Amino acid sequence: MSESPLIHQNKVAIVTGAAGGIGRATAEKLRNDGATVVGLDINPSVVENLTGDRLSGIVCDITDDNALKNAIDQTVEKFGSLDIIVANAGIFKSGEYIDAPEDSWDLHLKINLTATQRFLKFSIPHLKKSNLSPSIIIIGSRNFSAPGPGASAYSVTKAGVTQLARVAALELAPAGIRVNVLHPDAVFDTEIWTDEALKKSADRYGMTVEEYKTKNLLSTEITSAGVAAMVSTVAGPVFSATTGAQIPIDGGNDRVI
Repeated sequence: MSESPLIHQNKVAIVTGAAGGIGRATAEKLRNDGATVVGLDINPSVVENLTGDRLSGIVCDITDDNALKNAIDQTVEKFGSLDIIVANAGIFKSGEYIDAPEDSWDLHLKINLTATQRFLKFSIPHLKKSNLSPSIIIIGSRNFSAPGPGASAYSVTKAGVTQLARVAALELAPAGIRVNVLHPDAVFDTEIWTDEALKKSADRYGMTVEEYKTKNLLSTEITSAGVAAMVSTVAGPVFSATTGAQIPIDGGNDRVI
């Protein structure tokens, strides 16, 4: 089945964590595929990074319920509908073992899990009004099914949003809203992966940085653009009969397979 290059024509989408990395690439890809896209991020650069026809950014702290709801309502009021949401915003700190500091643990829960639940909660009333195969996509992580040492809070929250998505798929199917999760392995062209964090993780595996970037069965690096392309495809007609799915984008991982 071939898709039109404008598979999201007339749709309106919101992407969180859109100032850079996966979020920015996703916002741009959805726009290129026909949607009108608004990106949310606490980083003010989201405004200058997302500009042009059918693409804009709003500075928003997604852990602030009022700010998040207002950004969603503002988008619907301006563009008339809401058809796709992509819950991408999140934080990751390497070296966070099971005895992670309380403030770091709580921050991971607040941003990665609770804010995602609020994003869905405030968006669902608008998605239910869509007649364009409304879609919710949550960016999970390979850590959900194959966690590693030094990422306790991150791994736990990614498991949490995966369960949230599974329940949402069950509850929202009668309204025709699809809910799916993408599980990338580490995407290194993002701000999360500083040179220090990358070297530390590579050292833990006894690898060079370049070896670490491609430590999967296909020996390929996972990129923001690759994840963005999958997001757009899952939100489109090829996956119109799919909900509750968990789709890996990890180059093949023997612990996942």
